[in-house]
Amino acid sequence: MYAIDVMVEEHKNINYMLRVIRENCCGILDGAPVDADEHRKMIDFVRNYADRYHHGKEEKFLFPVMESKLGVPGQSLIRHGMLVEHDLGRAHVADWENALELYEKEPLATHKLDILTGAMGYADLLQRHTEKENNVVYPYGEEHLSVDDKTAIDMQAQEFEALPESKEVREKHLMFLKEMMEKYGVEYSR
Repeated sequence: MYAIDVMVEEHKNINYMLRVIRENCCGILDGAPVDADEHRKMIDFVRNYADRYHHGKEEKFLFPVMESKLGVPGQSLIRHGMLVEHDLGRAHVADWENALELYEKEPLATHKLDILTGAMGYADLLQRHTEKENNVVYPYGEEHLSVDDKTAIDMQAQEFEALPESKEVREKHLMFLKEMMEKYGVEYSR
């Protein structure tokens, strides 16, 4: 299924960024300064690539069909699992950003701790979340949705991917990802 293949590939990119976030946080624990500009760029990546771009496709194209066509199991899996985790991820990012703003105003250890907590809370959640989607949610959808439903989802995803703004999001954020992977020694493992 085209849409799922694309989203699995995006999960790889998201997980590379999660490894970058982890390396950055470990550096701070080892005494490196908090680079507020870099953290803002990481927040921009997770908000605009991982959430609006990637989760946006799930929430607009795949999940509504799974909820409406797969009965109680589909509804439970999506509403009480994936969508809850998307919202929890957004809360971690908001906490991370708020802590960063507080730290810039007053560089206290408590604010630094909150930066690490928000960033790593997000990274840990999303790492587990992408595993569930790759190993449970996506296969369940592929196995149980009708051919017509899968075709419709694929068409929507292809149209979305072809939009100029989608291409801009990919180019901007994947370029930043590559830069951060090089900086933090995170290697591709495709």
